[in-house]
Amino acid sequence: MQRRVLLWTLTIVIILLVGLWLSFFTTVPGKTWIELKDKLTGRVIVSEILTDGETITLQWKNSLFHLFVTETYVAEKGFLIQRSIIFADPQGKEPPLVRREDVDDLYHTGGAFKVEGLSRTFQRIDFRVGTIGNPVLKIRNDSIYLAHEVGFGGAAILEARIPNRYKVWFK
Repeated sequence: MQRRVLLWTLTIVIILLVGLWLSFFTTVPGKTWIELKDKLTGRVIVSEILTDGETITLQWKNSLFHLFVTETYVAEKGFLIQRSIIFADPQGKEPPLVRREDVDDLYHTGGAFKVEGLSRTFQRIDFRVGTIGNPVLKIRNDSIYLAHEVGFGGAAILEARIPNRYKVWFK
């Protein structure tokens, strides 16, 4: 009788341990965990779990050409995928659509442009905060003003990864 109770107890303990292991160490498909931190201090500014397909935007002013920039990212399988960039025309005209392969040059040569259909994949993005840029990261209904969070000359790091079940359950 004692042996049977011991076997049942051991079986229940093993099942509980396997359940805990699955809870804490397995990942959740269809979700992306993003975390924005102050690079200098490591302080977490924002920690969110997004459903794949949700968008994040970064808006800032280009200090060299004084154009307002909007970069759009989509959460996907533990990554952030950059989908579009707009360097807005200061007079409000629709910026010309350009080829994806021209984007890197256009960042440095100036002028309004728009590019769509990008597929640039990131797991980490470093943001430097200057005097003119005033970068604002928009996640769902929240606007995070990076200059306020890390100060002039500071930096913030945005990281993405697939969350484990524990993170999803206790968020």
